[in-house]
Amino acid sequence: MKWLFSALLLCLVFVGFSQSKDSTKYIFDLSQFHGSILLHNPDISHLISAHPAGLILGFNRKRFGEEAWEAEYGYPDTGFSFVYQDMRNATLGQHYGFYAHYNFYFFKRNLQFRIGQGIAYNTDPYDKNTNFRNNAYGSHFLSSTLLMLNYHKENLIAGFGVKAGLSLIHYSNANFKAPNTSTNTAAINFGLTYDLNKDQIVDYVPKQPTEKIREPIRYNLVLRGGVNESDVIGSGQYGFAIFSAYADKKMGRKSALQLGTDAFFSNFLKELIRFQSIAFPEMDVAPDTDFKRVGFFIGHELFINKMSVLTQLGYYVYYPFDFEGRVYNRVGLKRYFGDKVFGSLTLKSHGAAAEALEFGIGIRL
Repeated sequence: MKWLFSALLLCLVFVGFSQSKDSTKYIFDLSQFHGSILLHNPDISHLISAHPAGLILGFNRKRFGEEAWEAEYGYPDTGFSFVYQDMRNATLGQHYGFYAHYNFYFFKRNLQFRIGQGIAYNTDPYDKNTNFRNNAYGSHFLSSTLLMLNYHKENLIAGFGVKAGLSLIHYSNANFKAPNTSTNTAAINFGLTYDLNKDQIVDYVPKQPTEKIREPIRYNLVLRGGVNESDVIGSGQYGFAIFSAYADKKMGRKSALQLGTDAFFSNFLKELIRFQSIAFPEMDVAPDTDFKRVGFFIGHELFINKMSVLTQLGYYVYYPFDFEGRVYNRVGLKRYFGDKVFGSLTLKSHGAAAEALEFGIGIRL
């Protein structure tokens, strides 16, 4: 099951990179980083004992505007990153991560912002017998996000260039298995780039005028599901289902606003209710408390070719059992297959506390 989650996570991102075959300019980059684990939760204070370090390798394909979306976003790169990170802590171990990424450029292409999503393998997750102090990672395989903001200059001398700046690396298994306190590493990085086609000059295709989007309100139906566990270690992994319905209205070629509702059927809450009613009678939790929840949300969708980035903020209006508060949020990716059908991969959380990684399929009418 862990391998399935990992494969689906990457596949949903990778399909967005199979574009035109006309452009053949590639850049390789290699950076060293050194940083600190951020104390986002006091429960991991005992794990912050040293400064993590590692390497970031990137393979990038330049985009020159063969497709309209490339010019719309300032000719970004698409590519893949590999990250090796030594946490410099025997309890936390080491990470080997593989990511699909976009590079966006600003200030005459001197500032590069990389955002990558993928999976990482941790060498030393929680084990009740051999590694009980590791309350950050409950499994070997983790969802991981890579952010880099760098000064970036290519092909300065014989194909070589430089890059330097800041990086943020996040590791979490999205409560697939407890514990899942997660870590965030903020780091300084510096390195070199190499233009594999240094003698080739490719001109950017100028941005073409486009017609104004005139689209009516559209209606969406989504079914999401997956497996997760409460924060009680050893309580068990349970399946969940979420039914969502919402309306959206495009505000231009790139953005749409959303308004809708979610119905949550989270079976891990059944076990958590039972556990609290027996183990903590002072909490006054009745064993027959309803585990279902209903919420309303507002959202935004950013369209990047056939991919889109989803952000939603919701509030539970039906909330019989108190779990992490009434406000929830969702972020993630969508991939459209034609004009109506889409797949999605989203993270649902309450603030910084992840609840579930959601796999979804939907239709936009």
